[in-house]
Amino acid sequence: MSDQVFNKTPQSERVHIALFGRRNAGKSSLINALTGQQVALVSDVPGTTTDPVSKAMEILPIGPCVIIDTAGFDDVGKVGKLRIERTRQVIKQADIAIVVVAETGNLDMEISWTRMLKQANVPYLSVLNKVDLMSEAPSPTLLNGLAKRLGCDVIPISALHGSGINLVRTTMAGLLPDSGDQSLTGNLARSGDTVMLVMPQDPQAPKGRLILPQVQTLRNLMDKGCIAVCCGTNDIDRTLASLREPPRLIITDSQVFDVVEEKKPQDSLLTSFSVLMAAHKGDINYFAQSAAAIERLTDQSRVLIAEACTHAPLAEDIGREKIPRMLRGRAGQGLAVDIVAGKDFPDDVSGYDLVIHCGGCMFNRHFMLQRVEQCRAQGVPMTNYGIAIAQIKGILNKVVLP
Repeated sequence: MSDQVFNKTPQSERVHIALFGRRNAGKSSLINALTGQQVALVSDVPGTTTDPVSKAMEILPIGPCVIIDTAGFDDVGKVGKLRIERTRQVIKQADIAIVVVAETGNLDMEISWTRMLKQANVPYLSVLNKVDLMSEAPSPTLLNGLAKRLGCDVIPISALHGSGINLVRTTMAGLLPDSGDQSLTGNLARSGDTVMLVMPQDPQAPKGRLILPQVQTLRNLMDKGCIAVCCGTNDIDRTLASLREPPRLIITDSQVFDVVEEKKPQDSLLTSFSVLMAAHKGDINYFAQSAAAIERLTDQSRVLIAEACTHAPLAEDIGREKIPRMLRGRAGQGLAVDIVAGKDFPDDVSGYDLVIHCGGCMFNRHFMLQRVEQCRAQGVPMTNYGIAIAQIKGILNKVVLP
């Protein structure tokens, strides 16, 4: 893969690989060995890595990935407890985890963390590091005993000398979850189809560039061999008139759902970038079912709106201003709306009547599904921006879901 293509792979579309272990177990050294580069700071001083550090890399045979180095889960003191909590939060992001073991005695901490990984449905393996410092090579009996205690394969390695690293790479590749058909447009568009994209550029759009969901959708359509035609809201009629036949599919910004629905040809399918992201990143069926909760909101209800981005909000921000205004217009001005951004998300959402999430283009799928499962487990309906807007505008039944 060329550097140009590699550097353009969005971080949210990469496999997230997190390393966990005690201080000075060799997590940073393992990262350097896996990547063949000195990308992580290595020191004999325990606690060199103080906060989770993410690095976009490429590891064959996995491909583009994000390596997350974490602080030791045996850190101490008041600040150490905060670091451990940040390390624990990394589990939500991990597609694969590696538990690094540097000694074979007391493994209570390692066992505790493997249990958390199991609970979060994160596939993991363990490595017994620093075998070059052992008086003799670890026996099969020792390795089998460690595997039984940790509940996973244990690979003996020397991160310093590179022994066992190729086996770690191939074992990780075997742990990759089956993503199924994660095509953004699913079966909505096929080779040769004409697809029209309505892309109004509001103040939140970066100047001179398209937002990530629009870029990813365009690339997906090109890969499929579709004919993509793009326009702004004011050019819908002119664009449709320029086509010899109606487009099979129209993908729009959710904010102008009603405008596009009114103008679209009868035989053209309609969806939005946000709806596509809902299926690509989360649980589209749960989101669609949860949208019905909007009809039950009152001026006594409480809604949580979550954004993946941490951008400074501008005027008429969709999550902070437009959706709350739409909701209050239906439920009443007393409706309470809380906003969280980035990786901030309350552990307890049971006090909310509804959670509305952005498309999650900045998150990997595992991270989004962790939030979905949290809401489901606490009995709180969760939907996303596009589906919520379609429900509010009364056209969700006219929108196709991937």
